[in-house]
Amino acid sequence: MTERDTEIEFDFFEEPATREAVETERAARRTRGPRRPQGPPSGLTPLLRLIGLISFAILVVVLLVFWISSCRGEAKQDRYAGYMQDVGEIGDRSERIGSQLATTLTRPEVRQAALVRTLDGYAQQHEQLVAAAEGLDPPGPLRAQHAHLIDSLQFRVSGLRGLADAFGTRTGNATRVGELIGAQYRRLSASDVTWDDLFSAPATAELRQQDLRGINVPDSNFVANPDLGTSRAMTNIWQRVRGQTGTGGTAARPGTHGHNLISTTVVGGARLNPNALNKIVATTDLSFQVAFENSGDSTETGVEVELTIQKETEPLTRTQRVDLTEPGEETTVTFRNVGPVPFVQRTTLQVSVKPVPSEQNADNNSAEYPVIFSYPGG
Repeated sequence: MTERDTEIEFDFFEEPATREAVETERAARRTRGPRRPQGPPSGLTPLLRLIGLISFAILVVVLLVFWISSCRGEAKQDRYAGYMQDVGEIGDRSERIGSQLATTLTRPEVRQAALVRTLDGYAQQHEQLVAAAEGLDPPGPLRAQHAHLIDSLQFRVSGLRGLADAFGTRTGNATRVGELIGAQYRRLSASDVTWDDLFSAPATAELRQQDLRGINVPDSNFVANPDLGTSRAMTNIWQRVRGQTGTGGTAARPGTHGHNLISTTVVGGARLNPNALNKIVATTDLSFQVAFENSGDSTETGVEVELTIQKETEPLTRTQRVDLTEPGEETTVTFRNVGPVPFVQRTTLQVSVKPVPSEQNADNNSAEYPVIFSYPGG
């Protein structure tokens, strides 16, 4: 066999096999179709899901914490506000009793037995306020301040009890009784200091520290007129309310007593002249100021000043009360918005400082002014 025959023989056996393999490979490729895009590794997807769930859980927890914190903040605000509202009601009731006390002490007609009963009644009302305060449940940080609030109310109870006992005494030493009554009245003044300095101020500071806004700490001022607490003023009141009377049914008191009318002035206008016709523009807020002086050498309480404008039907009368005047002291009272006056006709305006007990001369207590009222712009 030649070399050429060998080569042909070799080609004969090898070529068909190669063609068959190629055909098989092509068919396999056609069967598999197009390649799919390569995705993430099979172990990464569960991890991403886990991270997402954890993040969502954290968000839920954070929102829940904020919601709980907000609810607690609102509850805290409501608790403090509710407490201060309850305290305010107690303080207002106490302050009203203080105003009533000043009016009672300066009433010219009040007498010893009636005054003592009234003071006992005020003390009983304050004992009820103490019980109401003790029944409150203050927020924890305000417990110390609340205890001082109760102390303030108890000062008012003891002061009122002391006043009742002192006014009920039968001793004839007016100066000694006046000093005793003045000491009891100072207990009432101490109650205001206790409320302001030991309750109100530190409670306000605590609210600021707690960052609680819009909550007002209530005030309560029991003593309407501190000047009534002087021994001299109380001596005068005790002498007036005693059962002993002098000529004309007025209380017999040593010293000189009385007042002197100084002037009457239209607010925003001229001083009235009792010897000439006074032309007055009657505005809707027409008001008068009356000045008078304590012309005696004694302290006077419960001084009444009366203004009267004569009208065809019935006179227009207004009254003001001054709790206390001291010797040589000038006092001014204002009669605001006196009301409808008679227009374009001559009439009389009269001002009178009512006589006080034991006043001997009342000629200088009053004055009459001829007046005519005109319309605004007329």
